[in-house]
Amino acid sequence: MQQHLLGLLAPLLLSACLTAQPNRATNPLIYADVPDMSMIRVGDTYYMSSTTMHMSPGVPIMKSTDLSNWELVSYAYDTLVSNDAMNLENGENTYGRGSWASSLVYHDGTYYVATFSATSGLTHVYSTPDIENGPWKETTFTPSHHDLTMYFDDDGRAYMIWGQGTLYMKEMRPDLSGPLSGGLDTVLLENASAPAGGNIMLGAEGSQLFKHEGKYYLFDITWPRGGMRTVVIHRADQITGPWEGRVALQDRGIAQGGLIDTPEGDWYAYLFRDNGGVGRIPYLTPVTWEDGWPVLGTDGVVPDTLDLPANRSLIPGIAASDEFKRKKNDPDLGLVWQWNHNPVNDLWSVTDRKGYLRLRTGRTDSTFVRTRNTLTQRTLGPTSTGSIVVDVSHLHDGDVAGLGLLQKNYGYVAVKQDAGEQRIVMVRATENGTEETEGVPFTGKKVYFRASCDFRDRKDEAQFYYSLNGKEWTAIGEPLKMPYTLPHFMGYRFALFTFATEEPGGYADFDWFRITDTYETAR
Repeated sequence: MQQHLLGLLAPLLLSACLTAQPNRATNPLIYADVPDMSMIRVGDTYYMSSTTMHMSPGVPIMKSTDLSNWELVSYAYDTLVSNDAMNLENGENTYGRGSWASSLVYHDGTYYVATFSATSGLTHVYSTPDIENGPWKETTFTPSHHDLTMYFDDDGRAYMIWGQGTLYMKEMRPDLSGPLSGGLDTVLLENASAPAGGNIMLGAEGSQLFKHEGKYYLFDITWPRGGMRTVVIHRADQITGPWEGRVALQDRGIAQGGLIDTPEGDWYAYLFRDNGGVGRIPYLTPVTWEDGWPVLGTDGVVPDTLDLPANRSLIPGIAASDEFKRKKNDPDLGLVWQWNHNPVNDLWSVTDRKGYLRLRTGRTDSTFVRTRNTLTQRTLGPTSTGSIVVDVSHLHDGDVAGLGLLQKNYGYVAVKQDAGEQRIVMVRATENGTEETEGVPFTGKKVYFRASCDFRDRKDEAQFYYSLNGKEWTAIGEPLKMPYTLPHFMGYRFALFTFATEEPGGYADFDWFRITDTYETAR
């Protein structure tokens, strides 16, 4: 009888045990544009830097206590450089440039972040004893070192490695402020792509250097022609070589990154994948050690689930809603916000009108992508929706204000004023300029806008909506196709904006911005 009961209960007991198992983390680790990661662990806390190109502030710093869930805590700089390109002046811009791949290290109580920029022509090094609160000290030097990585060896000597295809190494001053006079200056690898074959479309780059049990391990990405983005690892007993290399991972183009270990002694590789309109998204994969080599993935595949705590929503750690309610002595924006290029600080405010973000025009512009003081934050995958309500009663003729999705092939829904009359319009970029796909008359003070994004299975499509009361929504215009393009080199971003085409001085007041990780329709 007991055996019979146990037999009946066994499936139920097994199901209960499986249900009781803790949730696991899933890949992608962060379903949003967080490319070119550099990651460290200090004690039981992880920090990560990333790339945001032409956005200001720049070089975002993220924090995690479990490797699964991340939140923005800082930026290395407020302003990369002030020139025509970074300021969107005199017809110049720095889309797709700005600051590129960064390197984050910790040494003797100081955090260092280095990046390089074609926009400034410099290599930038930022340092602070407090990575979450700053302040950051900046030093710069020439030239601009492509895809650099910094490394402090066990003997305290500091190095910088950079390059594409051919990789170079210089010994640095102890504070990383520039090359050490008379220090080591050498070619590290003549052809770092060699392990991936001879027909290479993208030479090895994105170097990151690590040390494990006395050996040096250099991670790079390369791209064989006709193949996919590939992880190549070299190892050596001495930092100067000789180096031996091998292909470490070829899986769905998941590549570029490095190694991180947990306090418990587990190892992972952090990498990212080009994923269409949402951008370049991070993955983690387990690492085991075999014959002195790190082995990435499970049978050469990055798994969908990880033996780590479950990922929570990216809201509010990576993206967040904002009611724009600030105390009078707190004029700042939240960390999730970044300006498209450098802002004009005299032309925006969260204190001029209590509970509103005011964006004032200071010049005339012809298009959305020329507009200064466009305030952005990331879209999220697999789906996300951004919504606003905006007071447009202080627009001038020729002014446009609303909610956009920023990339080269942008789109927006906005109020446009001409000859004292206003219309709600949906506009998208075309090869020859812009196209207004639909316009409807508008008389009122406030209007609600929504942009719903669908990145599932690389659909990369968005629909814009408007509402007069925040309850009933109407789709406007055609769905926006959202391809990833190199001129901007980043995922689509929700964007709040106002620009003038006839005369400066008008403004729009944004009451709130709200983001969800769902696809919201006309309900």
